[in-house]
Amino acid sequence: MIQNGESDLDKLLKNMQPVLEDEELVFCSLPTDKAERYFPICQGYYCEREGITVIIGRHLADLDGLAYNFVFKRITLDVHSSLGAVGFLARIADVLAAQGISINVSSAYYHDHIYVQSSQADLAIETLNLWQDKLSS
Repeated sequence: MIQNGESDLDKLLKNMQPVLEDEELVFCSLPTDKAERYFPICQGYYCEREGITVIIGRHLADLDGLAYNFVFKRITLDVHSSLGAVGFLARIADVLAAQGISINVSSAYYHDHIYVQSSQADLAIETLNLWQDKLSS
């Protein structure tokens, strides 16, 4: 049986356990016939009117000659958050915005994932860890 995630904001913030992943990622917009080949290996994809956005490793995009504008790293919040939790990502967005860090967020069944520009990834994870330490003390 699948368990529901945590929805209590204080518990989520104190237990978020941010994990910075090493791989550099990019968002590429592709027509459906080209995007489908990346589905088995992408971090995620979104169907939009203009095309399908795939989130893939930078190395693969470069190898295949795909266009992208920014390079990201992913921070996974390693707490099992509920898809119905209120305010969790808003609080995190505020903390990172105060440091001049823009984010793109994707929520999955178990975890929330924050994409930050690669050049700001170390500052983002440091900021989240320091903030979590303050909340826990």
